[in-house]
Amino acid sequence: MNPTRIYVDADACPVKDEIYRVAIRHGLPVSVVAGNFIRVPQDPLIERIAAGSGMDAADDWIAERAKKGDIVITSDVPLASRCVKSGAEVIAPNGKPFTEQSIGMTLAVRNLMTDLRSSGEVTGGPKSYSPRDRSAFLSALDQAIRRIQRQRAQQPAQDQG
Repeated sequence: MNPTRIYVDADACPVKDEIYRVAIRHGLPVSVVAGNFIRVPQDPLIERIAAGSGMDAADDWIAERAKKGDIVITSDVPLASRCVKSGAEVIAPNGKPFTEQSIGMTLAVRNLMTDLRSSGEVTGGPKSYSPRDRSAFLSALDQAIRRIQRQRAQQPAQDQG
């Protein structure tokens, strides 16, 4: 069984350093995916992927590989939706999990806001990133890792029964 891999939608991710620390502590491989070159620590667990400059090249690269047992870090709602559908755990950099239960409404709100902005409505931007967001993210990432590890530990017992 392949280890849990963490996929990072890296272009605008404010928690890359936190992801690296948590991944190294748990011994988990990380794929840091960006449209072009991005600097990453020299560590055998961390791989840098330059997916290309196409419109959704990084998103497509992640969505094609993320599966059940993996974790995806992104604030991109359409990418989150694709990864949730493939069974991956998906977490926003502010710690908000994207789940099967929440992704439909999250996608609908995102599309509504996009439509409002394109029609000239001023909707305001996202709120600024705070220390509370960073703390919530670290907690959510640890919880996701522990949940996957528990599920994998129970898997052999279920397969035998």
